Amino acid sequence: MLTGDQIDAFRRDGYLVVPDFVGLDACHELRRRAEEIVDEWEPSSERTVFTTDARVRVSNREFLASGATTWCFFEEDAFDADGELRQPKPLSINKIGHAMHDLDPAFERFTYTAPLAEIARDVGVVDPLVVQSMYIFKQPGIGGEVTCHQDATFLYTDPISVTGFWFALEDATLENGCLWAAPGGHCTGLRQLFKRSGTDDDGTVFEILDPTPLPAPPHELVPLEVPAGTLVVLDGRLPHWSGANRSARSRHAYTVHCISGAVDYPSWNWLQRPADRPLRRLDTVAR
Repeated sequence: MLTGDQIDAFRRDGYLVVPDFVGLDACHELRRRAEEIVDEWEPSSERTVFTTDARVRVSNREFLASGATTWCFFEEDAFDADGELRQPKPLSINKIGHAMHDLDPAFERFTYTAPLAEIARDVGVVDPLVVQSMYIFKQPGIGGEVTCHQDATFLYTDPISVTGFWFALEDATLENGCLWAAPGGHCTGLRQLFKRSGTDDDGTVFEILDPTPLPAPPHELVPLEVPAGTLVVLDGRLPHWSGANRSARSRHAYTVHCISGAVDYPSWNWLQRPADRPLRRLDTVAR
């Protein structure tokens, strides 16, 4: 799927932009299905809010169980001072995660494709297994910042193998919170690990490996403004970021993370799958 020049660019920069990887009809179908999931979903009393900020990160039972389920997570700014939604539920959700690729037919068809499996192999993922999926809304007006981070912090393997496949389902611009990346930043070390703090649903902790700060956005990163249908491939060590969306336009995206089936996946990783729902190879035929 990829040319030699594209593979070289990925190895050099830690990311690769692949235009027109999926058709607009497929983007529309996934957006429609995500909206249906949100409409059908009923939140629990915990009203789980999603944030990547280590200073305020809270991992409750719903979050830790979501590796094998489909759950909706609210935006940080979705609620007013009285704990009521400021806007309708469909405009209050930060993301859906983290097993739609195995539980929902529309997401499964979008994920398990031969072209994506071939790209994964082209960039060096041996025996690629799909470990998680996320549908990210980046809601108009309240879409939250995703702080600068490395995916291997959250999905660690020994050796590191996680690779992200980020699909723009709507145009991603500076105004609505496009991705930003640090070219070559994947050549530096992993800064921290996000680990379960116990064998049960006892929460999580960040373990510092290297206190060197990640690049400071946006000045030390470059924007990836891309149209709908674009695929962005991200090395697991690459520092990347997206700012808040204060525009009137959403920025829907779908992300799949794969790991190699030839490496060790520690039991302290926050995302764990039960024995009866093992990870599937990316080249699996959708059911």
